[in-house]
Amino acid sequence: MNDVAWLESPEKYQQLYSTLLDAIPSSVLLVDKNLRITSANRNFLEKSQRSMTTTIGQRLEDVFPTIILEHTDIKRRVHDVFKKKKPIRGQRMTYRAPGIPIRTYYYSLLPILCSEIDKQVMLLMEDVTEQVRLSEEVRRMEQHLAGVVESASDIVLSTDMAGRILTWNSAAEKLSGLRFHEVKERYFFEFCGQGETGEARELFAFMSSGSESRTAEWELRGRVEESIPVSWVFSPMRDDYGKTVGVVAVGRDLTEQRKLEAQLRQSQKLAALGVMAGGIAHEIRNPLAVCSSAAQFLCEKAVTEDFRIECAEKIQAGIQKASTIIENLLRFARPSATAEMERVNLVTVLSETLTLIANQAKVKKIDITRQFTGHSMLVHGVPSLLQQVFMNLCLNAINAMADGGTLSIDLAQTHREAVIKVSDSGVGIAETDIDKIFDPFHTTRLGNGTGLGLSICYTIVKQHLGAITVDSRVNEGSTFTVRLPLL
Repeated sequence: MNDVAWLESPEKYQQLYSTLLDAIPSSVLLVDKNLRITSANRNFLEKSQRSMTTTIGQRLEDVFPTIILEHTDIKRRVHDVFKKKKPIRGQRMTYRAPGIPIRTYYYSLLPILCSEIDKQVMLLMEDVTEQVRLSEEVRRMEQHLAGVVESASDIVLSTDMAGRILTWNSAAEKLSGLRFHEVKERYFFEFCGQGETGEARELFAFMSSGSESRTAEWELRGRVEESIPVSWVFSPMRDDYGKTVGVVAVGRDLTEQRKLEAQLRQSQKLAALGVMAGGIAHEIRNPLAVCSSAAQFLCEKAVTEDFRIECAEKIQAGIQKASTIIENLLRFARPSATAEMERVNLVTVLSETLTLIANQAKVKKIDITRQFTGHSMLVHGVPSLLQQVFMNLCLNAINAMADGGTLSIDLAQTHREAVIKVSDSGVGIAETDIDKIFDPFHTTRLGNGTGLGLSICYTIVKQHLGAITVDSRVNEGSTFTVRLPLL
């Protein structure tokens, strides 16, 4: 039998038609003018849990629940398709067959004209339940994320790779006074403080090729006249393929933090001033008390000449001690008021210092060892001030070894720094005093010293852009380490 004969065979034609209809992944019904179902595919029967015998020949109201027909007005729509011979597409319908969950469909009505007499309408229903569910989940997630961003107290904004603003949350609007429509598509750089625009452009250029987050502290210029200090974190925004398509910026207002920092600095200054005032009063009161007592004896008539001379000497010594305290205090406050920086050879400075203390170390039976790397190690500084630092550290070390010992001076170079270590084998420093030894007027030498020596050393080293630290154990000795940047 040829192909034409095969197609002209009613049984074969019906079989082909049924096969094609069942192959359609959507639910399909054919309805005649009387709204009776003339054909149904397998997908519909499975979804509705009906059989072919209980479906074919039934009216629409016998197959679909009345509430569905009323809600969708499907019967009238079928009549309109018969009348106007035009399809109706994209209508939504929620349908629940007995014993199964609610399903959501999009249905279309298509006119089928086999002949003027045999007219039918195809009801094509696409099950979109899963798509609707996923769409709802996506919508809820988007709403949740939008709620998080809008509820955040920090600025959250996003830009494209060129820096044009795409989103701008409520915190940004509140802080800047600018609504989203006023900043949309404008460049982020326009709202940075003066002098920071170039840095912002460089950061966005880096973000286009880099994958790491960057931080910055830039001012935010808004509607108000004053700029707002903001701490920013910039992170790359990537698409599904991992390509960087934008930048997410999170900014925190630093106004209150700056106020708290200023208050803290002020309180620290006041606390330091209190310690300083107490130290000055304590240190000067002692020599003044001696002077006052001696002056009272001088006022008495029955005083021998030798005692009068002794009182005068005590007054002079007290005044000299008070003068020394004031001089050291001025050095602590302004260690280089009149000096200028120059190239300084640390080897020379340390060698001269050791020469000056050699006799005193010999008297106290202290051995001096030195270990210098090279004949020259240059730093930028004031020679007299640096010698004052090393002299003070060496004398402190000698005073810590009342029964003799060893004083070691080491000079080395690491990572573009000069490292000077002054070590002794003396009594050491108690753990409770370690954190206070660089404080003004703190001293562990009873009856001697003003407690300004190490404070002056600390100030001088800091002025030379260096650092000074100490490592000490009681009855084992101490090591003071000075680090200075090399030229």
